[in-house]
Amino acid sequence: MAAPRYRCTTCGNLTRFDVTTTRRVRAFHHYTVGGELTVEDPEVLDERVESVECRWCGPSGAVVPLEAEASDEPPSSEPPGDGTVTPPP
Repeated sequence: MAAPRYRCTTCGNLTRFDVTTTRRVRAFHHYTVGGELTVEDPEVLDERVESVECRWCGPSGAVVPLEAEASDEPPSSEPPGDGTVTPPP
């Protein structure tokens, strides 16, 4: 799953945010004989974004997620609607 993009509507920031998340992860823990831990094959089972704050405005900023269309795809040249074009009378 791709991480969403955000925008601060207060200052226009698109690049710096403090994001607090909670994750549930399953992973293989491999301990050496000496007791050193190596975590392998992490799999995120659940992830929730708890809060997003603008790094510049802090809690006073109003952060909104950007629409996937607006952030990843160029504007469509297709006319709105179902794609059918009615010729003029």
